[in-house]
Amino acid sequence: MKVLIVGSGGREHAIAASVAKSSRVDKIYCAPGNAGIGQLAECVPIGAMEFDKIVGFAKEKEIDLTIVGMDDPLVGGLIDELEAAGLRAFGPRKNAAILEGSKAFSKDLMKKYGIPTAAYENFDHPQDALAYLEKADFPLVLKADGLALGKGVLICQSLEEAKEGVKAIMLDKQFGTAGNRLVIEEFMQGREVSVLSYVDGKTIKTMTSAQDHKRAGDGDTGLNTGGMGTFSPSPFYTPEVDDFCQKHIYQPTVEAMAAEGRPFQGIIFFGLMLTEKGPKVLEYNARFGDPEAQVVLPRMKNDIIEVMEACIDGRLEEIDLQFEDNAAVCVVLASQGYPVQYEKGFVISGLEQFEGKDGYYCFHAGTSRSGEDIVTNGGRVLGITAKGRDLKEARANAYQATEWISFDNKYMRQDIGKAIDEA
Repeated sequence: MKVLIVGSGGREHAIAASVAKSSRVDKIYCAPGNAGIGQLAECVPIGAMEFDKIVGFAKEKEIDLTIVGMDDPLVGGLIDELEAAGLRAFGPRKNAAILEGSKAFSKDLMKKYGIPTAAYENFDHPQDALAYLEKADFPLVLKADGLALGKGVLICQSLEEAKEGVKAIMLDKQFGTAGNRLVIEEFMQGREVSVLSYVDGKTIKTMTSAQDHKRAGDGDTGLNTGGMGTFSPSPFYTPEVDDFCQKHIYQPTVEAMAAEGRPFQGIIFFGLMLTEKGPKVLEYNARFGDPEAQVVLPRMKNDIIEVMEACIDGRLEEIDLQFEDNAAVCVVLASQGYPVQYEKGFVISGLEQFEGKDGYYCFHAGTSRSGEDIVTNGGRVLGITAKGRDLKEARANAYQATEWISFDNKYMRQDIGKAIDEA
């Protein structure tokens, strides 16, 4: 079969690597892809939001399955466009992708159906938000309602900081139209855990747990990024936590979406906070996490195509989802200055070191070709992932592998997975 993957980041490279392992796949295309994906797939110069071109290409090439990796095209309705053209596609339709596309929608959904989450209020006007802050307890969290590349969340320690945050999000439009609406919620404390899941509209099968590191600097300092590294599984995600979440969060979310006339087929990413009062939902995403996919998918035993087709056909209950009894750690190699300002175009060397090394992966996020060279082309450049018998070994292997790669302006956090030592 022929598969088209839509996207250009490390997540899509991890998806492509899994798809390439399927015995059912003869040809992979990626729109637009990157230099690393180009080693597994034929990259085509079509942007992820160019829906007409994507549909036209899929029809022309007689694509059997299109996998949409990114949030923007999912929220924008690419799955609907593909299905309307008679094409099979994996991912939620537009009316279900709102689960990620609007934080206000997801918070209201959780309140309506009794799914544990932080207390919150939604605001459409900055003056109303500012008036609310005058009586609020701190710290609290400001969230731009729409998609903001994982950066539209501000943790505010004081009234002055929160006022500046409202100005940045709603007035200065620092995150564009994502800030037309604002969610203000209580600040929750505890361990963060990410759990990805496959969903077919009624059945949900959760994957192995992971934990992301969002802040740019060591010790969780600096600005929020798209993710500086991750590890899987989380030692804090115990069987007791899983049991609670299955009963009170995972299945109830799927049933809530169905009850709202928005049946969800695809990936639901649950961002959880393990609080003293039990697990609560921080956020939902409607696709694989990035870089969570880079540590979860390499540990999955199943044929990804079979799982995705089961989701599309509503027969996910037939799948016995299995993961390796090991661990994986991903360390992101970024451009110095990310997520604010950074230079591109630096030659990357050492990529050949990963060839033939079992359990080591170099997932490309922001790369492109320049003649014979592969060069940096983004803030997050590469995701260096390694497996190990346990998390400590995987972490040591991943950091060792980061030394194989060099490029000017290379930057990474040195403490990815350090929480492992505290478990």
